[in-house]
Amino acid sequence: MSVDALLERGTASIPRTLGLCILLMLPVMLLAVWGFRLSGFGAGALYFVVWWTVLFAVLPFRAAPDGSEVVVPGQDLGAPHKPQMRRKAVWTTLVSDVVFIIAVAAFPLAGL
Repeated sequence: MSVDALLERGTASIPRTLGLCILLMLPVMLLAVWGFRLSGFGAGALYFVVWWTVLFAVLPFRAAPDGSEVVVPGQDLGAPHKPQMRRKAVWTTLVSDVVFIIAVAAFPLAGL
């Protein structure tokens, strides 16, 4: 099964997308709490900041119009026809997992 097909099934609804994001986030959070000795609240707060920051980096991907959309009078030309927010939430979670682990692993090196 391809990644695209898995994303299509995992993002079929908002509850599925939320469940998939939580499922992808939990191992990283457990690693931060048990492996790097962060508190649960501290790990959650740091993950939230990383996730929110990465979201704004992921939003522009695949947002350019391809010219096939019908433009309604008064519509913003910069607005994507299909924003694919559920897919972007999953991709944000995956990228955030990597960034979060790198940040948490750097804490002992920085003396934090």
